[in-house]
Amino acid sequence: MRISLVGPTHPYKGGGARHTTELAHRLAARGHEVVVESWRAQYPALLYPGRQTVSAPEGEPFGATRRELAWNRPLGWWRAGRRMGAESDLVVVTVLIPAQAVPYLGILAGIGTGARTLALCHNVLPHERRRGDTALMRALLRRVGTVLAHSPEQARLARGLAAPAADVRWAPLPPHLPGTRGDRPAAAKSGLRRTLLFFGIVRPYKGVDLLLRAFARGAPADVGLTVAGEFWGGSRRLRDLAAELGVADRVDFREGYVPADELPGLFAGADALVLPYRAATATQNVYLAHEHGLPVIATRAGALPDRVADGIDGLLCEPDDAEDLAGALRRFYTPGTAQSLRAAVRPAEAGPHWDVYVEELLA
Repeated sequence: MRISLVGPTHPYKGGGARHTTELAHRLAARGHEVVVESWRAQYPALLYPGRQTVSAPEGEPFGATRRELAWNRPLGWWRAGRRMGAESDLVVVTVLIPAQAVPYLGILAGIGTGARTLALCHNVLPHERRRGDTALMRALLRRVGTVLAHSPEQARLARGLAAPAADVRWAPLPPHLPGTRGDRPAAAKSGLRRTLLFFGIVRPYKGVDLLLRAFARGAPADVGLTVAGEFWGGSRRLRDLAAELGVADRVDFREGYVPADELPGLFAGADALVLPYRAATATQNVYLAHEHGLPVIATRAGALPDRVADGIDGLLCEPDDAEDLAGALRRFYTPGTAQSLRAAVRPAEAGPHWDVYVEELLA
């Protein structure tokens, strides 16, 4: 087929850009004629206060890429859609936030009936919703022929918003990690580092405040915690909480986006990745931890329990429960437990996951 894939790619950073790029490679490898329609201006700063781009690609770039779309040039949306409708059998729009519904509706108006359309929803609705999010997503999902979500729960949510005749399906989000089209990172060295790691954008639904409370109650006194990532809204509240809990001297707040080439060193300095999410759909961070040989301590939120085998390659606890998370941290540092969990960690084989995903997308 001729496929137009609308979404971010390099120089944009993060999981959305890596997923779009890897999906393009996987589709092209199956013999499809693929073009990535990317952005030269994806979001206004109000919607994405963090750093939006990086200088070095985080994976192998996809050659057939256009970068003509801009959030502040609405006439270009319709023109791009008109071209895609004439050139494509299938147009896939990648949905990361509801605000993207506005340019996507312009693109879809240009496509008209010229091609089949699919909305690929990383989140049907965000974990922290804004006014108008539901209305925007309803307008978008009622305009496309097919919706692909990343969990059964998200598919049910999409069915409530999409047109009655829409084809709504789901497939687990496959691995799309920095640099995984090349060599894997070196195997982690044995021995405890006496450090735990939280990695990713720091937002309220990620539960870093719960982690600090659990860390103060449950982690041994000689264990440290690194919180690495972009802090949306700043780090002052969390720094004050760490001081109030008496653990400020044991918590290293590493603010800012962590480039791909710095990830091996970051993960090599930790015993486990901790994901204290209050809510989740799908995340790459379990795959990322396993790629670097680390067990994962996570809540039973979203797809996390599907990725972590409790008591085998990680530990699970209840979401939004600092005491249960504290208990998991205590268990992790009981003699022999951390070493046993680490020994069972196996990196994911990306190919089979992608085969399932692409088959569902094209079914």
